[in-house]
Amino acid sequence: MVTLDKIFELLENKRRRYALYYLYERDGPVAVGELIEKIDEWEDEQPHHDVPDRFDTLSADLKHTHLPRSSEVEFVQYDPEQGVVQIQGSPQKFDTFVTVARLIEKPDE
Repeated sequence: MVTLDKIFELLENKRRRYALYYLYERDGPVAVGELIEKIDEWEDEQPHHDVPDRFDTLSADLKHTHLPRSSEVEFVQYDPEQGVVQIQGSPQKFDTFVTVARLIEKPDE
């Protein structure tokens, strides 16, 4: 059972929130590359040519930090070998907080 503290820990980092927002909207496994592209789009605060290696940094950050950390809860499954991640069977309290956080943050606007 996931605690409220763990949910807040999952949502405390913007990049991890963005990943969870996107995964929560999808039904089934998502390719990590697709997830990285979407987060890159949502984070697009500066033109890419102004930030050297931005995409590579985002990719490494997700693959080595945020996805493994998110998968510490039973409802986030990350398979680095297959390059896929998904949310499955999330508890109601997670659903509530991720929905409210996304509505407040509005990453796609």
